Amino acid sequence: MKIAFLGTPDFVEPIKGTLAKHYTLVDSLKKADLTVVAAYGKILTPEELKYPKYGSINVHPSLLPKYRGPSPIQAAILNGDKVSGITIIKMDKEMDHGPIIYQEKIDLSDKDNFDILSKKMFLRASEVLPKIINKFVAGAIEDFAQDNKKATFCKILTRESGYFDIDNPPSPEVLDRMIRAYYPWPGTWTRWNGKIVKLHPGGVIQMEGKKAIPLKDFLNGYPDFPLKHL
Repeated sequence: MKIAFLGTPDFVEPIKGTLAKHYTLVDSLKKADLTVVAAYGKILTPEELKYPKYGSINVHPSLLPKYRGPSPIQAAILNGDKVSGITIIKMDKEMDHGPIIYQEKIDLSDKDNFDILSKKMFLRASEVLPKIINKFVAGAIEDFAQDNKKATFCKILTRESGYFDIDNPPSPEVLDRMIRAYYPWPGTWTRWNGKIVKLHPGGVIQMEGKKAIPLKDFLNGYPDFPLKHL
């Protein structure tokens, strides 16, 4: 079977590798029997959705209809969720709206950051995807509609998403979630003494133009820095 894959390589390499192992990858939707989308960042047109014989499916890293949109992993961490998951849907013309063909819960820990959790989710998706695809094209899966009344949405992130005011910082709990959700991009950062200071997971901090170091070492050099704990 010929599959067109659309996705961001840095996030979804396991999925692309699995598809290449089991199917023939093609570079045109018009040549494909099925389109598989993951972390693509664009909405396919109704015409593009109709090209493949079996349509298009999307791998989304949340338990849809929760967290429709471009930053579901970050949203789950920011909100302190204990459980999230992966959802595979048959795509329609609306964003993350189509009927569900597979869904699986994944436990979250208070150590997960975006980098760790995205790899965990897309690796799991790559493990189940061949079985789901084969059943889907064989007509052996009964999809079910999302409950649109329960839909929530997450936003497009910008560099400013990770900024906080050092003179009015968030609570330690919220700041910890920000650090984990926004790592490695856009990062959690502030301005202090005219310079940018970045906060990284694991209690690591970085002054503009300097190497990242543990907070205790940072405070030895900058004892007046307002944050004493991360």
